[in-house]
Amino acid sequence: MEEEQSVAKLPLIEAECSARLGISNIDYDQDQHGGVGSLDSAGAPVETRSTAVLCICTFAAACAAFTGGCLASYSSLAESGIIADLGLTVAEGAWLLDLGRLSLGIGFGLTCYVGPVYLAEITPKNVRGLLMSISQSMTGYGASFTFLVGSFVTWRSLAIIGCIPSLLLLLALFFIPESPRWLDYIENQRLQQNSDDNVLNLFRRKYLHIVIIGVGLMVVQTSDGLCGFLFYMSEIFDSAGISSTLGFILVAVVQIPSFVLTAALIDKFGRRTLLMASATGQCLGCFLTGLSYFLQDVDWWKEASPILALIGVLVYMGSYAFGMAQIPWIVVSEILPINVKGSAGTLCNLVNWFCSWVVSYTFNYSFSWSPTGTFFIYAGMCGFGVAFIAKLVPETKGRTLEEIHASLTHIMQ
Repeated sequence: MEEEQSVAKLPLIEAECSARLGISNIDYDQDQHGGVGSLDSAGAPVETRSTAVLCICTFAAACAAFTGGCLASYSSLAESGIIADLGLTVAEGAWLLDLGRLSLGIGFGLTCYVGPVYLAEITPKNVRGLLMSISQSMTGYGASFTFLVGSFVTWRSLAIIGCIPSLLLLLALFFIPESPRWLDYIENQRLQQNSDDNVLNLFRRKYLHIVIIGVGLMVVQTSDGLCGFLFYMSEIFDSAGISSTLGFILVAVVQIPSFVLTAALIDKFGRRTLLMASATGQCLGCFLTGLSYFLQDVDWWKEASPILALIGVLVYMGSYAFGMAQIPWIVVSEILPINVKGSAGTLCNLVNWFCSWVVSYTFNYSFSWSPTGTFFIYAGMCGFGVAFIAKLVPETKGRTLEEIHASLTHIMQ
């Protein structure tokens, strides 16, 4: 009963917090009060100020995502240069490199969840998908940028260039407000002196459906071979007889329009439709890549094998950029109720990065065992993702966060 009363009060609390922060276009304010052309207590147009705040907030989240893209694709380009310059092997490394990668992993592990959650809480429902997609797609732009620039500069220069978006993020953090919904939640918990935000409560009946969706999306996003493609792309190209430099450039060129399409279509066709299309394309890309190695194994039509491998990688990376790169994090940030966002988000993040680690750690072993089998297995995981999305993932387009949470928790009550 207390929880229902708290949810009922959210619009009024949000209106007060939004006015205090200068963000008038939260879902409630825009739907009920119009926001546009209104004046704040000082007589200044609130819409102009709120638009500027949203732009800065989106920019901050975009810088974090861009850094993550640079991180994800860096090793694929820098691997050969690092080994040649430092004389490293699989059993021998440089502790500063390990420390750097560890700090990058911790930083991106935090921002890849916090960024989408923050934007989801401060943006109105009619542009939430657009702004979040623009922000999250910066991960892909960061990867594409690294593929392009890394083809022409040294690995040390590439690492220094990758510091720039992190510094811009640090600067932007001084100008963005706290999320009104988060402030509401903190105030509500102070008054009620209780909280559902612990791991054990996630397995209560009313939250179980949401947790399954969130964790499932993280598994689908990372178990389809992404880290294998990203971290070892140069090895894939070399073994298939393709120029790595040409391959990196083509991947970057293919990804950019895919991200633009996602941002343009996500609020028109919805998250679920784009996710299914993306997973289907990834399945096809994995199958084509595996087929190219199969043709090599059976010594048949070998002249077409490199072209088929290149097409497979391009289809996979283009399809990934079309939806799977950003939408799972968007959906997770939208479906998790604020009173369990901490614990549920931590669980989803942990599953995401654990699966990423498993794929990246096992890729070399499985690729040595059978390149054909490796990519066919990934194709099967992509097919599972299509079925999971079709069966369980809800459409969140055009709904307020409170409407989404109410509908999902009602299913299990």
